[in-house]
Amino acid sequence: MSQLQNATKTADGVMVNGFLLSPIVDQCNGCDRVREFESEKFCSSYPNPDKKWAGGRCNFATHAKVEVASQAKVNPLKASKRAAKGR
Repeated sequence: MSQLQNATKTADGVMVNGFLLSPIVDQCNGCDRVREFESEKFCSSYPNPDKKWAGGRCNFATHAKVEVASQAKVNPLKASKRAAKGR
């Protein structure tokens, strides 16, 4: 984890380039975007990680893998017609 550059500590969190960063939530542990500043951890991509995880999964999370739905069955007759058309 690298340090946040140009960061200043405030009562509400850490101010970086005009953005107030809130500390990370438990779901953020293990993410590559987590940065440390004065023994607290913050997200380098989103200022309020709690709201990012409120809808389910954070789209910036590098440690959470997306579950891929199983492949739908392909009709072999339709597949051969598509291949013949060059699609």
